[in-house]
Amino acid sequence: MSSKIEKYEGIIPAFYAAYDENGDVNLDAIKQEVQYFIDKGVDGIYVNGSSGECIYLNVEERKAIIEAVMEVAKDKLTVICHVGANSTRDSRELARHAEEQGVDAIASIPPIYFKLPPYSVAGYWNEISEAAPNTDFVIYNIPQLAGTALTVDLFQEMMKNPNVIGVKNSSMPIQDIQLFANAGGEDHIIFNGSDEQFIGGRAIGAKAGIGGTYGTMPRLFLKLNDLIKERDLETARKLQYDINDVIYILTGGHGHMNAFVKEVLRINEGLDLGSVRRPLEPLSEDDKALAKEAADRIKELEEKYL
Repeated sequence: MSSKIEKYEGIIPAFYAAYDENGDVNLDAIKQEVQYFIDKGVDGIYVNGSSGECIYLNVEERKAIIEAVMEVAKDKLTVICHVGANSTRDSRELARHAEEQGVDAIASIPPIYFKLPPYSVAGYWNEISEAAPNTDFVIYNIPQLAGTALTVDLFQEMMKNPNVIGVKNSSMPIQDIQLFANAGGEDHIIFNGSDEQFIGGRAIGAKAGIGGTYGTMPRLFLKLNDLIKERDLETARKLQYDINDVIYILTGGHGHMNAFVKEVLRINEGLDLGSVRRPLEPLSEDDKALAKEAADRIKELEEKYL
């Protein structure tokens, strides 16, 4: 594997948005969250993506978040900043600003809402990359939310851009990882994006993972990755199943998963990131009992595996 992309290997939690009691971005909590991830020993963080509720944040809020992140994370964590927005202009401004802050890479979903042809999607990504010419670029493939799926042909077109280093693949067909890994070769990295399929994604070609539930149990995902590297696949399978049971709780209530994640972090780590931004659904009273169940289960698994 190319030395250029070695720093992206490993466990990279998706970074969560943090709000105060008025629903405004809480920069102090953002900095505390960065330190939490440093203390847990993860390899990097993925900022302002789906878990960061980026679609519901404006450009200035997203700029403020990455500024606060880099105050704490610079030279301590690999930082990938998602800069995709509803217009190329906003995306380019976010990309320019992220490069100015010294992030390791930027990333972007494809354009959303309008169904665009592949050459327009490639144009969008290349224009974003052009605004941050000295920064690596990661394609974010999440067709179930963005509405556009990355194809091998489009990936090959994007690899003509030397800044493109790989794909964060969150599509559900796990064979997509194989297709992109084969197309990208040793000079590109594929990130597993479906937490429930981590062991399968790593086995089929992903060299790293970026996940929305990693933050609630980072040490368990670090352990899972170590077990895979050690080829202890039997223990890895058991741990993956146990992790999945937690994920099913986090996604099984009335409120949005991000709200569950933040409640678990409040319970287990004393980290107060507030709630979620509407239209995402906050926790109901019944959800709080489920969140406590997930938090307790994580502690039990840490005692079991660590």
